[in-house]
Amino acid sequence: MFIGDWMGRGAMYWPEHTAVVDVARGDAGRFTYRDMNARAEALAGWLRDVAGVSRGDRVGMVALNGVEFLDAFFACGKLGAIFVPFNWRLHAQELAELVRDTGPRVLFFSGEFGSVIEAVGRRVGGALLLVHLDGPGVEGSHAYAGALAHVPATKVTNEAVSEEDILCLLFTGGTTGRSKGARISHRMVAWNTLNTLIHELRPGDITVTHTPMFHTGGLLVYTLPLLTCGGTVVLMRRWDADEMLRLVEQEKVTFFFAVPTQYQQMHDAPRFRSADLSHVRFMTSGGAPLPVPLLQAWQGVHRVPFKQGFGMTEFGPGIFSMGPEFAVSKAGSIGRPNYFVDARLVDDAGRDVPEGATGELLLKSPAMCSGYFEDARATAEAIDTDGWFHTGDLARRDADGFYFIAGRKKDMFISGGENVYPLELETVLHEHPAVHACAVVGLPDEKWGEVGWAFVVLEPGAHATPEELLEYLRGRVARYKVPKQVECVASLPLSAAGKILKRELRERALAAQGR
Repeated sequence: MFIGDWMGRGAMYWPEHTAVVDVARGDAGRFTYRDMNARAEALAGWLRDVAGVSRGDRVGMVALNGVEFLDAFFACGKLGAIFVPFNWRLHAQELAELVRDTGPRVLFFSGEFGSVIEAVGRRVGGALLLVHLDGPGVEGSHAYAGALAHVPATKVTNEAVSEEDILCLLFTGGTTGRSKGARISHRMVAWNTLNTLIHELRPGDITVTHTPMFHTGGLLVYTLPLLTCGGTVVLMRRWDADEMLRLVEQEKVTFFFAVPTQYQQMHDAPRFRSADLSHVRFMTSGGAPLPVPLLQAWQGVHRVPFKQGFGMTEFGPGIFSMGPEFAVSKAGSIGRPNYFVDARLVDDAGRDVPEGATGELLLKSPAMCSGYFEDARATAEAIDTDGWFHTGDLARRDADGFYFIAGRKKDMFISGGENVYPLELETVLHEHPAVHACAVVGLPDEKWGEVGWAFVVLEPGAHATPEELLEYLRGRVARYKVPKQVECVASLPLSAAGKILKRELRERALAAQGR
């Protein structure tokens, strides 16, 4: 059975098609499928022959986006090894703990993280083999160029690898606590690719990958599915809104993904009005509902269709999809389940809730992870005995089968005995013309049990007082839902994937209360 050799197949079917454009490398950063297979074969041979990596061994990476990410991923696929990309934003102590927990035999790193890797090496010790992608490296590290120059003695393959073998570990976003390593199997990737092809992709499509590739958004949302059907992936080293628009125009991109925060940044970028987006078939928004005013602002300049999607590290990530024809009529919806995904909404007792009611979103599909790495307790909490994955997201379903996220189960707070969903309040606040961005968290309260605290970033040049914003809410939602306080801030803390870090906001609000 064929498992794992993406670029081997790519080199067979589309040898001269451009597979990857690594923007940071300039003219030298364009690689065909034949080129990518040669790189993966050489690196896999080096990992096997020199580093002693075999089936099931881990191979780590700490680097900004670049072709090396895909080299390592595809090399691991050939070997049956497990690729482990780490979040480069972590503190050395946090990174050392993850490296110690996952035990990679080899750790690739780019030059800008040399000092962090040196600190990690001291903390972890042992036989961790370090490979620097560029720059001078650290003491004892090997040069990546040498690994790519390796000539394998025999073809690199492993016929024992099955669809249930783990291909990579991807860590959950960690916006509410310590990250867990989701075990991503070959089976999960294949079924996610099939779902993505059914709903979104065409052979020959071109996209830009700007989300960090240690996230599922960077590696699996579109990158791998597109490289499975002969498309082209343009890699941005780091996110920049104006640069994104330039690349969409220059590379004749046909579709791309971003979160609402990034669409707002592109809208505000100098190049926004002049950019030629005529080649773009659609744009996908995910991570949070796309505010209708932002959608309308885009459509006023660029008539490119918007699609809404929904996914997560542990499942898919392609779970729900909504076509552009519903962007306004079903505004706020994540769409309907993808072709090979089943969904349920249940109450706290596990009973299905009626149409229109809010319940926890449960999912079942072969595009589901194989639990968490060496964490049986977390796995059992997430996946029940009937095989349903408990997302922790609260949602409702309308009469047409469209789903609407109400918020995270842990984000929901109970004020005076009533459930309050922060996402509902955020959606209303976004409709205020002075509001650029916002987030609502729940805090302990002696009288009501819990109350809301809203953080608001105002539009440049706009003016609105906290009391004006509270009064705006009072005119649109039930009194018990109105936050106790609105705080105007310069910015909101964001994760590498562009998601708002509510845990940091909650800690800030508690500190302001002296708790």
